[in-house]
Amino acid sequence: MSSNKETAKQIIQIIGEDNITFMTHCATRLRMNVADENKVDLNALDQVSGVIKAQIKSGQLQVIIGAKVAQVFEEASKLVSLSDNQVQSTEIKKNIIARVVEAISGCFGPVIPVLIGCGMVKSVAAILTTLNLVDPTSGTYQIISLIGDLLFYFFPFFLAVSAAKKFKTHEFLAVALAGALMYPTIQNGALQAAETGVNSLSFLGLPVLFVNYKSTIIPIILSVWIMSYVYKWVNKLIPDTFKVLFVPMIVLFIMVPLELIVIGPFGTYLGQGVAKVVSYLYTTNGVLGALLFGTFRPLLIIFGMHYAITPINAQLIAEYGYSVISPANLTGNLAQAGATLATFFFLKKKSEKAEALSAGVTALFGVTEPAMFGFNLKYKKPMICAMIAGGIGAAYINFWSGGATAVILPGLLALPTYIADNYIHIIIGISISIALAMIGTLVFGIGSKPKADDTTIVSATKLDVKPFAKGEVVELNKVNDAVFSTGVMGNGFAIVPTEGKVFAPFAGKVTMVFETKHAIGLRSDNGVEVLVHIGLDTVNLKGEHFNVRIKEGDTIEAGQLLVEFDLEKLKELGYDTIIPFIVTNGAEFAQVTPKLSSDSIEFALA
Repeated sequence: MSSNKETAKQIIQIIGEDNITFMTHCATRLRMNVADENKVDLNALDQVSGVIKAQIKSGQLQVIIGAKVAQVFEEASKLVSLSDNQVQSTEIKKNIIARVVEAISGCFGPVIPVLIGCGMVKSVAAILTTLNLVDPTSGTYQIISLIGDLLFYFFPFFLAVSAAKKFKTHEFLAVALAGALMYPTIQNGALQAAETGVNSLSFLGLPVLFVNYKSTIIPIILSVWIMSYVYKWVNKLIPDTFKVLFVPMIVLFIMVPLELIVIGPFGTYLGQGVAKVVSYLYTTNGVLGALLFGTFRPLLIIFGMHYAITPINAQLIAEYGYSVISPANLTGNLAQAGATLATFFFLKKKSEKAEALSAGVTALFGVTEPAMFGFNLKYKKPMICAMIAGGIGAAYINFWSGGATAVILPGLLALPTYIADNYIHIIIGISISIALAMIGTLVFGIGSKPKADDTTIVSATKLDVKPFAKGEVVELNKVNDAVFSTGVMGNGFAIVPTEGKVFAPFAGKVTMVFETKHAIGLRSDNGVEVLVHIGLDTVNLKGEHFNVRIKEGDTIEAGQLLVEFDLEKLKELGYDTIIPFIVTNGAEFAQVTPKLSSDSIEFALA
């Protein structure tokens, strides 16, 4: 079977990259505007592995892919040289938290192998110095340390490239934004602020705070995301003749001050406030403070606010000889390790298992970025388990007055720095964190979606479907679209609606909601996957006249209201309002045969 990348490559080759003037996709097909329809060989497109059918309809080239259309579109968009407004992805609708997590995880994806590699080197360096096998002042150690630190120090540069790809904007302008964050004037100012007493520059009367941006995450990702919109706006505003001269200059003039004055320091300002809250909680109720800080510390790391806690640790050690805050750093990191190691048992691919194992090991030695961003945040449930486990472990240690005598990378090798009198409780506390994170992840799973190449086990022999809309139930061949009527997308039926409401045809889950709101994917409790497509070519409405009542991941009951749409308006605009109902994983059954009636539809599956 052809890969999505190969399918996209063959499609673009047949159509011709220069022949494509616009490209988007809907629930089932790639949609393209082409300069010359005569250059498009529809028969050749039909022969491409992964293509169900190609057709030109209403002046638009449509390449029907089916369920994998989003993946093929993503690969195809990399092969055509179109501006951002000429390539429009119809993404599945998700809630804001899911989109933020997906954006952060998506930016980390390409960096994970290097992140794990550098993390392992840092772990080796820590072991070598702990066992006195290498002199920390030697050139050998400095080179090893350089290898381990190179990604972490220059993190903004790495993330700038992956963020630019994620947000489909100019990669080298994104790198320039990273350069602004890491510019020596800013970095040296941050390092020398305590000595010089100068903590900012002035730009047009506005303060530019000196912040140490090495290893930071959110400032560059947020900056590149905002730049993706600024770049589109400026690129559209400037005439083609002057784009090369003025677009980069104007974008940088807008973005760099915005980045250094507002976006970058935001985490620092917020972190200072969090540091005061943490200090207050530990002072008034240490156990509660440890529980809360240990639980929410990973969120501080994500937003780059955890550095604000370091001065408090250092001050406590200077005054009392130890810090009661440090144990939360240790239990939090080891909980991340435990959760990631547990994901190993849920992952299917050997490469993913190997990465999870490596990330978990590096987290044990205090380098949590590969574990946190590569796995736990990506799958969400392991992150929640790790946060709770880290908080409980920290609270236990604080109850027994445990503390650290030095500020050191919080991992297993930091154990010698903890107070000897309470050492047994330190061991118990970190054991609690690791165990709870692992057990929680093993019990609740990783909540991942089946990958495209995973096998879905379906045990159904029949599927009872309630009519999901008021109207006439008709056979699929009545649909005025060959993609549906010929059954190439899968077997099913359709309803000619008399009311603008779509209800759940069975109990199950929502697997996808397209941003254009005209199509939803559902999965029954016994594993049958279906597509409900409201009207024909209604993707062109871009969500107008539709009101979706559910979101991806929701559990639904039969008869539950899913979507409302303005039926009369769609008819007035000339759209065919018929609603096809397609079983999309029919290939997993020997047959999919609907038995139609006015009040129920039964699919015989074998």
